Amino acid sequence: MLASLAFWAFSGVAILSALMVVIARNPVRSVLFLILAFISAAGLFVLLGAEFLAMLLIVVYVGAVAVLFLFVVMMLDVDFAELKQGFLSYLPLGGLIAVVLAIELAMIGMSWESAPQAEALRAAAMPDGMSNVEALGTVIYDQYVYFFQIAGLVLLVAMIGAIVLTLRHKEGVKRQSVTAQVGRDRKTAVEMLDIKPGQGIGE
Repeated sequence: MLASLAFWAFSGVAILSALMVVIARNPVRSVLFLILAFISAAGLFVLLGAEFLAMLLIVVYVGAVAVLFLFVVMMLDVDFAELKQGFLSYLPLGGLIAVVLAIELAMIGMSWESAPQAEALRAAAMPDGMSNVEALGTVIYDQYVYFFQIAGLVLLVAMIGAIVLTLRHKEGVKRQSVTAQVGRDRKTAVEMLDIKPGQGIGE
């Protein structure tokens, strides 16, 4: 009974929060609802017996929300002074989401002990004598290792593209010139100084 109630609660919260991510016009509120959606999805994974995927979802996606928020601020030129002034206006929404997350975490802990289908699902999905993490590692790093490496390269290209798109040239700020550093010779890289006896370099 508790597991079914937790499933419907997590599903409803995940759908509503995902909808609010699209509807909300303020990027800060969208990020808050996105965190709520990720936590709700992680709760569903726990109920299904995939605790490793749940922890992976929290560590990777919720941990990457800060980077996502950074990209949003850089691309939209959000005024930090105005953002700090409106911090108190986000406090009620942030507190409400924090309360919902606390309730969901408590429901996960209680329903995990009283969910007999979780043990059956884990037993059906994993080979004999292997844990959840070991079975998943065998699939990712043995059977689909090349696809895993290709996914990593795609993420690397996306990260480099985001940095290039958001990089701006500012006056008075020195930047590294790779071409000038690689193409320099001895005449431009080395300076010979004639130091007289008893005289320092700075004199």
